[in-house]
Amino acid sequence: MKISSRIFLGYFLIVAIAAWFVLAIFANEVKPGVRQSTEDALIDSAQIFANIAAQDIQNNHISDGNIAHAMAQINQRPQQFNIGGVIKNHVDFRVYVTDTLGIVLYDSMGKDVGKDYSRWNDVYLTLRGQYGARSSPTIAGDDSSTIMYIGAPIIIDNQIAGVLTVSKPNSTLMPIITRSTDRITQAGVVLLGVALLIGLSIMWWINRSIRTLEHYANDIAAGKNVPQPKLKSPELQMLGNTIAHMREKLDGKEYVEQYVHSLTHELKSPLSAIKGATEIIKEQPPQEVQNKFLDIIECQTSRLQLLTDSLHQLADIERAPALTLKPVALRPLLSQAFSSQQSELTRRQIALNIDLNSNPSIAADEFLISQMFSNLLDNAIDFSPNNSRIHIYDEPSLTHHRISIRDHGAGIPEYALPHVFEQFYSLERPHKAKSTGLGLNFVREIMHKHGGTIDVQNAADGGVLVKLVFPKK
Repeated sequence: MKISSRIFLGYFLIVAIAAWFVLAIFANEVKPGVRQSTEDALIDSAQIFANIAAQDIQNNHISDGNIAHAMAQINQRPQQFNIGGVIKNHVDFRVYVTDTLGIVLYDSMGKDVGKDYSRWNDVYLTLRGQYGARSSPTIAGDDSSTIMYIGAPIIIDNQIAGVLTVSKPNSTLMPIITRSTDRITQAGVVLLGVALLIGLSIMWWINRSIRTLEHYANDIAAGKNVPQPKLKSPELQMLGNTIAHMREKLDGKEYVEQYVHSLTHELKSPLSAIKGATEIIKEQPPQEVQNKFLDIIECQTSRLQLLTDSLHQLADIERAPALTLKPVALRPLLSQAFSSQQSELTRRQIALNIDLNSNPSIAADEFLISQMFSNLLDNAIDFSPNNSRIHIYDEPSLTHHRISIRDHGAGIPEYALPHVFEQFYSLERPHKAKSTGLGLNFVREIMHKHGGTIDVQNAADGGVLVKLVFPKK
């Protein structure tokens, strides 16, 4: 079972048990609560009626006095009450009066006049100055048939002259109790439904976050360069950071292994040449031969020095943290690169045309961008034939700055196009020795640091076209 499912089941179980416990308490408290409220109302009613009954007894009109007249009118009057959705169409209220001996003097139902009620608690206890109340079933053993009786003393001349009792069947309270219980049950069902939705939402969120991390880990395992996902949970985000850190470590290890392998391969050729030349010089050949091999050693040493300098330069840009960018105008940088290569351009009769419709400005590190243009211009010159032309121009765009550098050389062989950005990959140059193969890799790293892209392709009518895309900021 998934961890999210376990969390959901645990959560829902806790909520369900808590809801059942609380709802059970509420449901069990409804019945006694309603009866206690009814008892309180009957106590007040009995006290009021007892004062009226005292006047009727003094006037010797207990059977036809104020109480008898009021009860007769209530029972004859049509009734229609809506108590919170419970319809009541008659008065379930009984009143009877007993003397000091417990003999019934008046009964609103008219059936128990003259009977001895002295043994019932409502009369017995009230006559002795205590709280008299009882609940008696009309059917033996049937709790639903019980009737609540509340007695109140009839006081005349500060003496108890009798008892007035009011009663109400508990069965009349059942619709209210049932309605309240049903509402509590409905609220419980809604509560469980809401808890279920919340639990499902939490489970969905956890599953989505875990799936995101799972896909991220699978992409890393597949060697894909994907960004680290942003997760709203601190714990899951920490796990994502750990995976990203592990990825950096693994990438760094792989990079170093590849780097060392490529570097070893690249150094092998000049070192072999230097070693061979040294061995021949040790044999002390004629001076002309020695000079020839000394030139070879010097050339290969220069190549090693250039390779070392390029590697340091590339390593610095790769290790560099986020750059501090500021607005840099491109036209002065291109003019500066043109000036530095003026002698070579003049010597080989190569025309350089800079056609910028405007003076585009980018957010950049000026030094790195200057180095990048110098590298690109060097490449264009090296692969351009004498008496040719190099064209630098921009293309209109609302969202980016697009700079293109075009030469009119032989172009790049189709087999070499996929490898031009690889470290130490270089082609033979018509007018210069083979390069280190790090220039375009260096340029790509600079573009990456600036959030841009570089594309190298053969032009349709000959030559190489380099496209640089900088974001507008």
